[in-house]
Amino acid sequence: MGEEMELTHFDKNGHAIMVDVTEKADTVREATAAGKIRVSKEVYEAVEQGTVKKGDVLSVAATAGIMGAKKTSDLIPMCHILPLTNCRIWFEMKPREQEIYCFCTVKVTGKTGVEMEALTGVSTALLTIYDMCKALDKSMEIGEIYLCRKTGGKSGDIVNEK
Repeated sequence: MGEEMELTHFDKNGHAIMVDVTEKADTVREATAAGKIRVSKEVYEAVEQGTVKKGDVLSVAATAGIMGAKKTSDLIPMCHILPLTNCRIWFEMKPREQEIYCFCTVKVTGKTGVEMEALTGVSTALLTIYDMCKALDKSMEIGEIYLCRKTGGKSGDIVNEK
């Protein structure tokens, strides 16, 4: 058996806690997450052509994703409030699959990583696409949200080869 990882969000009695990062050094940390939404042909074409009645879907979704990343500590109970130094959202359109991929990269100089912020940014952006297009298609599917990579911190650089 390999080395067991200790769950850091629980005390010795099994109660949920916020991890104390007081003594950790500030380092530059970055994380990128990805996810996708599968849509109908009608929605895909409307997003691509900018004809969705609620407006420019991808611009609004990018803004929402950034806002979501900044509000992660309000949503995930044990996340620290972090002064993000950068957050970028971008999309890749996959016409054959009728899917829109979303990516979010978040940066901070701090004592803890920004994986949760990147994952929240992607999730919020994809939910915004759903919200703006639900009048056209209520069967859209959001999925495959995952951490692509992270840098900095005690665990070092991690790349998910998915």
